Amino acid sequence: MTKLAVVMTPERAEDVISPQTRELIEAKFAVTWAPETSPETVNALSREADVVLTSWGTPHLDKSIWSDGSGPKVVAHAAGSVKKLVDPAIFDSGVAVFSAGGRIAWSVGEYCLASMLTLARRLPRFDGAIRAGGWKQTAYRGHELAGAKVGILGASSTARALITLLKPFGCDVVVHDPYLSDERAAELGVRRADLEETLQAGFVSLHVPDVPETKGLVTRKLIERLPDDAVVVNSSRGPAIDQQALLEHALDGRIYAALDVYDPEPPTLEQKVLEAPNLLLTPHVAGDTEEGHLALAGYVIADVLQYLDHGTRGPGYVDPSSWSIQA
Repeated sequence: MTKLAVVMTPERAEDVISPQTRELIEAKFAVTWAPETSPETVNALSREADVVLTSWGTPHLDKSIWSDGSGPKVVAHAAGSVKKLVDPAIFDSGVAVFSAGGRIAWSVGEYCLASMLTLARRLPRFDGAIRAGGWKQTAYRGHELAGAKVGILGASSTARALITLLKPFGCDVVVHDPYLSDERAAELGVRRADLEETLQAGFVSLHVPDVPETKGLVTRKLIERLPDDAVVVNSSRGPAIDQQALLEHALDGRIYAALDVYDPEPPTLEQKVLEAPNLLLTPHVAGDTEEGHLALAGYVIADVLQYLDHGTRGPGYVDPSSWSIQA
């Protein structure tokens, strides 16, 4: 029977493994559950396994696990990025790596859509007025997302989830991503655009990986050219945008912004930023939902079973050839 090592804390296992998935892995594998996640324990259990199931809090899997030609043939990560979990050198040993980033992407897509709608309709401003004892705010009127131009930076899995969620709204979606082909853009139902055009949309959402090319991608100059009343959502990486310039334009009342990521994290924000009614501030939770977390292990285990039984590479497969541009 295929040996599976679950190398995450019991608390994390409760968080990312649903009861149904727990039953499935107990039925399909000879399972060892890690009592804790010290590097020594994780490396020892991994060496004896055919498959390792990891998540947040699992320490880096040292490439020495595979140094003698043995070690697990599959790493299944019930979380997002695997860049800090594994060394790309393990691909040379024929190791297949799967990530639940695609499942997290749906949660992030919902967050981005919710943020756009919330800010476009000025709901935080109206909510604050009611709480302060006021009523109608005649100086403000919300806007609709339907039919609007939406600019998306990056064609990552989170961007694709948002694109799917935007379809009923009939938006004109433009995407800036140097790796997006015209053919793939047509499949997604979007248009490719340069960075400047993408940032001329009334709604802008960032979905770029944390790589050197994306640091400072959205400059102060580009922020200055955003249309008045634009809604900007950043759920990807804080360093991708000039945060200070964005906040300045938001505090002037010219634009609206939802920030789930910051530079640095956690942020230190001035009181006027914390009180601004045109800012929606959340603590890096765009991908964090009850349903989403409980689905993570099941998402990658489904891929693992198909890979072991049929050699197929499902949606969670981490392609070694695109390692350099992955989040």
